[in-house]
Amino acid sequence: MAAKLMHAVQYDSYGGGAAGLKHVEVPIPAPKKNEVLLKLEAASLNPVDWKIQKGELRPLFPRKFPQVPVTDVAGEVVEVGQGAKKFKVGDKVVVLLSHFSGGGLAEFAVSNQRLMVARPPEVSAAQGACLPVAGLTAHQALTQCAGIKLDGTGQNKNILITAASGGVGHYAVQLAKLGNTHVTATCGSRNVELVKSLGADEVLDYKTEDGAALKSPSGRKYDFVINCAKGIPWSTFEPSLSAKGKVIDIAPTTSSFTTFVVKKLTFSKKQLVPLLMIPKGANLECLVSLVKEKKLKAVIDSTHSLSKAEDAWVKSIEGHATGKIILEL
Repeated sequence: MAAKLMHAVQYDSYGGGAAGLKHVEVPIPAPKKNEVLLKLEAASLNPVDWKIQKGELRPLFPRKFPQVPVTDVAGEVVEVGQGAKKFKVGDKVVVLLSHFSGGGLAEFAVSNQRLMVARPPEVSAAQGACLPVAGLTAHQALTQCAGIKLDGTGQNKNILITAASGGVGHYAVQLAKLGNTHVTATCGSRNVELVKSLGADEVLDYKTEDGAALKSPSGRKYDFVINCAKGIPWSTFEPSLSAKGKVIDIAPTTSSFTTFVVKKLTFSKKQLVPLLMIPKGANLECLVSLVKEKKLKAVIDSTHSLSKAEDAWVKSIEGHATGKIILEL
């Protein structure tokens, strides 16, 4: 199978945006020891995909050029390498590919099995492909950083979720409501009703005065903020936090780390917590199960073919997608 060719989309250097993407015919990769070969069915984009292309994560990512980007995929196992025993040919799976090597914008990809989980028939390829980075980030922020129990047995907490109609935000709203929480959310005016439908108790248009100030309509102070928005300073969060409130920043900047250190050094009870997502297969299994049980769903902004990958890339860079951007492969 490795001698045959497949359609893939890659870039050869840093920068270039959508114009830097190239459609190529390359050999179908062969699975190495403990790897499997997947026939991909769907992939979803995350901001980190184009940030890697832009050079924001150099020298860590990518490992080499040319790079076939994208890590969040769903597909079918078509070949297993030596020692790969967790899955067999014909199995449908959801996978988080390595950010070092990418591979998701192609007809086939190889992957180890560490971050590969079974996809039941109740979960579509598109719904599965939406989950890895966005779903795992929301899951870690809520369960690990905020201590929320998704079975609803924990203490009642007040949570603010900013940019709640985005990829991470729309999952965070749904997962938070599975816990024993009161959710305030911010988003643009066009998505207020959508975010309410996902379970948010109160929703603020971020362009209004109260929305910009993150002021709860019911006057609540937030025990935790899942910050999915860009450019909100600590001074805006602080007045709305409870006595020991924490801001969990899902895309921390240099400023975030500075605030984190200052708050630690001054023994402040209010904290900023930079989140570095550490993916775990068990958490991905949990998310797939929640989708199967209809307790969690992806909002899909738009669906594109691999031949129109540039359109999806532009939409992601523009930053106003509602939910997730999908490529059908």
